[in-house]
Amino acid sequence: MTRARQDRLLGLLVREGDWATAASLADAVGVTPRSIRSYVTALNARVPAGTAVESGPHGYRAGPEATVALRAGTAETGTPRDRLHTLVRRLLDAPDGIDVYATADELFVSTATLDADLGRVRALLGGTELTLERSAATARLHGTEVAQRRLLSRLAHDEMDAGSFDLAALRRTLGDESVGAQAFGPFKADLVARLGALGYFVNEIGIADVVMHIAIAADRVARDRPLEAGGPDATGAQGEVVAVLADLVEQHLGVRLGSADLRHLATLVLTRIVAPGDASRHEHTRASLDPEVETVVREVVEQAAAEFLVDIVHEDFILRLALHVQNLRQRAREQAWSRNPLTRSLKSTYPMIFDVAVFVASGLHRRLDIPLLDDEIAYIAMHVGGRLERSRRADQLLTATIVCPGYYELHELLRSSVDRSLGREVEVVGVETRVDPDWAGIDTDLVLTTIDPAISGDRVVRIQPFLTDADIERVHQAGGRIRRTRRLARLRTELERYFAASAFVRGLDAATGVEGTIRRLGDLLIAQGVIDQDYVERAIERERLSSTAFTDALAVPHAMGMTATRTSIAIGIAEPSLPWGDGRVQVVALVAFSQADREAFQTVFEQFVEVFSERESVQRIVRRATDFSGFLDELVAVIDG
Repeated sequence: MTRARQDRLLGLLVREGDWATAASLADAVGVTPRSIRSYVTALNARVPAGTAVESGPHGYRAGPEATVALRAGTAETGTPRDRLHTLVRRLLDAPDGIDVYATADELFVSTATLDADLGRVRALLGGTELTLERSAATARLHGTEVAQRRLLSRLAHDEMDAGSFDLAALRRTLGDESVGAQAFGPFKADLVARLGALGYFVNEIGIADVVMHIAIAADRVARDRPLEAGGPDATGAQGEVVAVLADLVEQHLGVRLGSADLRHLATLVLTRIVAPGDASRHEHTRASLDPEVETVVREVVEQAAAEFLVDIVHEDFILRLALHVQNLRQRAREQAWSRNPLTRSLKSTYPMIFDVAVFVASGLHRRLDIPLLDDEIAYIAMHVGGRLERSRRADQLLTATIVCPGYYELHELLRSSVDRSLGREVEVVGVETRVDPDWAGIDTDLVLTTIDPAISGDRVVRIQPFLTDADIERVHQAGGRIRRTRRLARLRTELERYFAASAFVRGLDAATGVEGTIRRLGDLLIAQGVIDQDYVERAIERERLSSTAFTDALAVPHAMGMTATRTSIAIGIAEPSLPWGDGRVQVVALVAFSQADREAFQTVFEQFVEVFSERESVQRIVRRATDFSGFLDELVAVIDG
């Protein structure tokens, strides 16, 4: 547990990239500030020649060797984790089983310790269709080769932080002498190139996971443990990928795979990391789609668009998502889930998009019986986010006026430079060429001026007649400040309508658990007549689908239907922090939206989460919000900057 908390502390510091106090880190990890100091000492001891965590007057931040320390935390030999890997490898390599007493002696542990390790192996077997049999001195795994490979991939996944690929983890899983390490480098590059030549788009986020499965297959075949032959020959798209894999595995890994292994790996490639890349394959994809999947996806997308007022009902979006869901359905049957290293950042940065994805996932689960994990929901969120990015309205651009005294075509050149460098976020609607323009009459979002302005404010940016990189950066920053100010101003206006003193509680009790906390806050809104008990139950159901801890400090439980009589938010403060999903939070906001406030949902939801994404802001609110009035004052102060 101590090592896990050390890793969690370091992971927090790496993600934030800035200074954090011992007190705030203690709240996030669920320990005392004294423990944080001891964890920092232990983390730095992992990299004697470097610094994993820097200390200073502002607290702690990740050091240059932070990532090295994270990896080092799982690589020590002789630890329970290392023994678990060794034990699993020995069980998989010994069809007739291992001698428990001899294995304990070889690993320099007692028989009781090895029995405990065997218990940990049993805990890993759920869903793998493997069983562990213990008879006298012999322990043996029973199950198919596919199930045994599934165990290896699960073991490697459990070693990887937040879904990101870790070659060291694969080596620990397969053994240092395995062929796994050779699969990453020239093999991966050639695989991407060959798939691209066949006309496919390659999903780089998922390819490391697929290459890991290829490495596992090559390693097992090299140990004379191939998949059983049988089944029809590969044809069409599968046949193309089979030919590529057969060639590259033999060329780079020195292993000749059988037809069953090649068909299995080709299916992984086609269902995880490639999408059609040209028009002919686009039509072929539609023809190959299961009509039931396409119909369900279309209906669920239409429901999500109506519920959240988002522009996602587009034919190309539905077709690509339907293909993804069809592949997902096949992976679900095989329990072959794809990891997504962007899950955490998508959830915290785009909570509304993630919630649309949860809604879609819920519909797919209900209609197609597909169980969805957070990583798989994140892939759906990427589809949704991509569609919304393409559908962004032009009125989201900031308007700008250029002030540049006329001298030949100087002002025209400057406007051209601004359009070329800033056209995605700034629309130039006017150019003033006088040396004494009517400054007060310029009402655009930004004023980009080459001369000293007679007005001041965040919207005025001084630039050079010939636009420089520094000018571009200053305009970016000014635009960001204006957008944030507007978002938070809208948020402040909305939030003041939704809070009430009777729906505020300080001192949430971790002992009640997540569902108990939701019920406690729900009772406050029920007492106001805002929601009924059914809404609370649906909020709990939504929480079971995917944790609503959108940041390291804030959870926003809510039901997926906007059925409240009016929009209201119940706030709970926890000090110290309480467990929520895979993390810990200090603020819980149970949100109940009414149908009339659907348009406000995006503003309130995303901007509220944005406020609580900054640790200093959270600490200020938590420490000073001793009552409802104090909470509202501190929240408004944070919003106003």
